Amino acid sequence: MTSEKFDFALSIGGAAGQGIATPGNILARIFVRRGLHLYAYNAYQSIIRGGHIFLTVRVSDQEIHSHGDKLDLLLCLNQDTMNRHLGLMGPGSRVVFNSDTIQPGKAQKGAHLCPLPVTELSGGGGRMIQNTVALGTFLSLLGLEFQVLEEALTLQFKRKGQELVDQNVAAARAGFDHAQENFEPFAVPLPRRPKALAVWTGNEALAMGGAAAGVKFYCAYPMSPATGVLHWMSKNARDLGIMVRQVEDEIAVANMAVGAAHAGCRTLCATSGGGFALMTEAIGMAGMMEVPVVFINVQRAGPSTGVPTKTEQGDLWQVLGASQGDFQRFIVAPKNALDAFDIMPELFNLTDKYQCPGIVLSDLLISEGTFSIDPDKMNLHPEIDRGELIDTPSQGNGYMRYKNTESGISPRALPGLEGYVHLVATDEHDEDSILLSDEFTNPHKRRMMVEKRARKFKDIEKAITAPQLEGPEDAQVTLIGWGSTYGVIKEAVEQLNLQGITANQLAIKWIVPLHAEAVGEIVSRSKKTIIVENNHSGQFYRYLRSETGLSVDGHIRKYDGEPFMPHHIVEGVMEQLAGTVDHTVPIQEIMV
Repeated sequence: MTSEKFDFALSIGGAAGQGIATPGNILARIFVRRGLHLYAYNAYQSIIRGGHIFLTVRVSDQEIHSHGDKLDLLLCLNQDTMNRHLGLMGPGSRVVFNSDTIQPGKAQKGAHLCPLPVTELSGGGGRMIQNTVALGTFLSLLGLEFQVLEEALTLQFKRKGQELVDQNVAAARAGFDHAQENFEPFAVPLPRRPKALAVWTGNEALAMGGAAAGVKFYCAYPMSPATGVLHWMSKNARDLGIMVRQVEDEIAVANMAVGAAHAGCRTLCATSGGGFALMTEAIGMAGMMEVPVVFINVQRAGPSTGVPTKTEQGDLWQVLGASQGDFQRFIVAPKNALDAFDIMPELFNLTDKYQCPGIVLSDLLISEGTFSIDPDKMNLHPEIDRGELIDTPSQGNGYMRYKNTESGISPRALPGLEGYVHLVATDEHDEDSILLSDEFTNPHKRRMMVEKRARKFKDIEKAITAPQLEGPEDAQVTLIGWGSTYGVIKEAVEQLNLQGITANQLAIKWIVPLHAEAVGEIVSRSKKTIIVENNHSGQFYRYLRSETGLSVDGHIRKYDGEPFMPHHIVEGVMEQLAGTVDHTVPIQEIMV
């Protein structure tokens, strides 16, 4: 191990059904157990068999925030992968492939081809055995001892019987020995850090954050890329005392969630943009009834069915305008998986305190990405604040559920609590919850109730930490992003600084409330501002301008379904600093 940063990326490419996930999971487990930081992104298609899948796993002995710019090791499980990606493998890289079925093309000078005679090495084996043979080869190239892989394979296959364990260990050993005899390993072996890490996906982080926040009811209709939240909840529900329901559609999900939250249960549901469209009427219902409930929208490429397995930041205006009329809501776009975990207790506390719905705006990049995590950074016992929740029976009467208070927040009693009978409906109501519009709509009372609800958010910015500028104050360029672009912008800033261009970052997490004054002050004093977004129309830029009146100097936008890579942003900044353009759309050179 050298004193320099160890930064290594490998990819596994093939078709759906070729078992790409298993070797990826085994390698991820090996890496984090060695204490290495991990960032994995899987570019896959929405078919069960065929197509093209390209899993990239990046590891480092220091924190990493994106899947990076380069590839050091490639495993081709079919000819298509070889044809698509061989040209991207540079000097010093290794390309592993089954020489029985795949013909290599012309590699760049210095790229090492590592053919595996899989049939000979495995003694025949099954269709998936090439993956295991290749795993053995990987371990040899990375300078690891075979025992590490043997233990991982045993853990992976022991539930299916010892015979399968033995078969896979033997195949991996054959690949390991063949590589030892025929291939040159990487000059720097895989390092080890003193503390082992864990591994999770963004959806698992959202689900675990909800559980830590005290969620006791979760409902959903499966919709990619949000289904991982449902999977984690259903798997762990019994142990955690959480009721989980898979419901027939998103309309029923949202109504069920609002009902459970009204009954006093901390409630969560998750979907993607198409499902969220069906939920919007119920979100407005929660706004009118002042019910605290949390919705997760994991964005994918739209509109309509769009590209179901690709990422995008295209739903911002959808959540800003969810349901009709004026009502208060929180909207937060976490920056990464740990942020997604941390934000759940905070958001639930806020929705309880201010008695309104909250929306988490994630995307496929975060939710279906796989990341390392230091468990010590997770607060599994956060503070729980249920707000002005009445839980003691009363012998009195005249309870005013929607009392016109100075703060706009009214005391909330759960249904069935003695002495607190009240009506909850989607119509406008008076302070005592009686409907205004059955016989005569009182305009003064209607205005009073609208203003009462609005007062809850009068000084809401004070309840939430404002975004801070990361980097030198006098930078040549300020990169502005929101949500999942945080990590890739962070690495782009590092690269720009190394190239002599001082850069900093303004990352926006809280969309509503937006700290307009603080953001406006930062933007107005920056020398050059560029907004980075994963959408075509610049949705956050339009929102920022509407809230602050400020413009920016340039834009970098990507909307081909794949996330940014650091060099996309670096090249866009260089181009715009040169003054040739003020709008950059990066080209996706890795055809996935």
